Amino acid sequence: MSENREKLIGAIDQGTTGTRFILFNHEGLQVASAYKEHKQYYPQPGWVEHDPMEIWDNTLEVIQQCLKDSECSWEQVVGIGITNQRETTLLWDSQSGKPVHPAIVWQDRRTADVCDRLKLEGKEGGVRTKTGLPLDPYFSATKAAWILDQDSDLKRKAKEGALRFGTIDSWLVWNLTEKHLTDVTNASRTLLMNLETLDWDDELLSLFEIPREILPEIRSSSEVYGEWSPPESNRKIPVCGILGDQQAALFGQSGFGEGDKKNTYGTGSFLVLNTGEEIIHSETGLLTTVAYQREGEPAKYALEGSIFVTGAAVQWLRDELQLIESADETEDLARSVESSDGVFLVPGFAGLGAPHWNPHARGMIVGLTRGTSKAHLVRATLESMAFQTRDLIEAMPANRSDESPSLKVDGGAVKNNLLCQIQSDALGFPVVRPVVQETTALGAAFAAGLAVGYWKDFDEIRKLWKVDRIFEPQMKEVQREELYSGWQRAVRAALAWAEDR
Repeated sequence: MSENREKLIGAIDQGTTGTRFILFNHEGLQVASAYKEHKQYYPQPGWVEHDPMEIWDNTLEVIQQCLKDSECSWEQVVGIGITNQRETTLLWDSQSGKPVHPAIVWQDRRTADVCDRLKLEGKEGGVRTKTGLPLDPYFSATKAAWILDQDSDLKRKAKEGALRFGTIDSWLVWNLTEKHLTDVTNASRTLLMNLETLDWDDELLSLFEIPREILPEIRSSSEVYGEWSPPESNRKIPVCGILGDQQAALFGQSGFGEGDKKNTYGTGSFLVLNTGEEIIHSETGLLTTVAYQREGEPAKYALEGSIFVTGAAVQWLRDELQLIESADETEDLARSVESSDGVFLVPGFAGLGAPHWNPHARGMIVGLTRGTSKAHLVRATLESMAFQTRDLIEAMPANRSDESPSLKVDGGAVKNNLLCQIQSDALGFPVVRPVVQETTALGAAFAAGLAVGYWKDFDEIRKLWKVDRIFEPQMKEVQREELYSGWQRAVRAALAWAEDR
C-alpha cells in the first residue's frame, strides 16, 4: 500500500535548543514535523554545555514521532539530510561510542583567555589567512584542546586514535552509519581546515595540539555518506546531505547565486552572502566560510556575520526574567508601545560576535527611566535583533551591495510580523519572508534530495521558493538614523565595560 504513496525527503535539524525532524515533499513543502528541546547546562558563568547522548536520544525520538504522527512509512523516505548547530564540539570513545565529556556549545566562552594568549603571540593573522576566521572561543579548535587538556589519559588516547572529534553533524552521522565524517561547511568552522585545500591543515593542528587521528574525513555537502537502518524497518535509508545550519538556510532560500544573501533568526542570527568560487577575506569583522559544495564540483564560499544572541534574548525574557510566558507574546507586547522610549538592550550574554569579536563583552540595558515597562524592554529586545543585523549589512563589502537591496529572512522569529517590520525600518529597504520559514531544515532536505536525484538541479529547486510577505520600510530616514545612532552608543558602552576589567 505505501509503495503508491508520495516519496519524501527527511531532514534532521539539530539546533542549539532542540532537535526537529521534518518530512518534505517534492514541492519543498512540509508534510510532517516533530520537535523536542534538550537541556542547557551552565556549569560556570560563560560556559554552556549539552549532553550528546540526550541529543542522540531526542533525534531518534523525533524521527519516530514524526513518522507515527504523520502515518508516513519508511518506504516513502528516499533520503535523510542533516543540518546542525555549528562549532559545538564533542569527543567520544571510538570503541564504545560514548562521549568522554559534555559537548561544549558554540556560545561557550571558557577558552577566551587561550584565544587572547594566541593573539598576543601574533598567531591570529596566520590563522585568519588559512581559515577565514578570527581567533575566538566561538570556534571548535580551542574547545577540543580544552577537553584534551583536562585529562592526560584523554591526550594519550587521542594520539593513539582511540578518540573521535566531531561537531554535531559528525556525532549524528557516526550514530546513524558508524562512519566518521563531516562536510566542508562544518569543517570550515573549526579553525582547523584550510579554505584553499578544503583539508585539515598540519600547521593549525600543531598550533592547537589536535592529533589528525581523531578528525573526521571531510566530504562534500551533498552526496551519499552511508545508510541508516531504522529500528522499526528493514529498509536502509541513505544519509546523503550535511550542511551547517546557516549554510543550510542559504541553501533552503535557494541562495545558489553569487550575491545572494539571507539572514536567519534563531538562538543567534547569521547573515550569509554567497561569494561564489571566490574566497574574500573581510576587513570589517565578517567571517570567510564555505557556503556549500556538491559532490564533484568546486566549493562555493561565503561571507558571514555571526550574531551570538537574538532569539536567545527572548528566551532570557521568558526563562530568567519571567516577563513573558512564551515568545508569541512579544509581538503584542511590543506593539502596545510606540517605541522603546530610548531603551536599548545589547544582548552580549556570550560576548559580541561580528563585527566586534569581543568575547569579554557582557549584556547591557541603557536608557532606563522610571517609566520603563516590560513592553519597552520587549520592544528593545526585538529592536536589538534588527540593529545587530544592520551592523552586519554595514560591514558587507560595498562592491557587493545591490542596486535594489532586499533581505531574505527565515527562522522561527520571523513569524513575528512586528520584528520583520522593525527590521525593514532599521535597514531602509524591503525584508522578504518566504512561505517555508524553516529553511534550515529545507536546505538539508534539498542537499539530500540532490544527492539521490529527488530533485535534478538548482533550477528545479529555485522554482520551489515562494514569497509569503514583503515588509516595506515605513520609518522616516531621520528617525531611522537617530535610533541606529542610539544603538551604536549602547554598543560602545558595552565594549567599554569589557575593556575596563
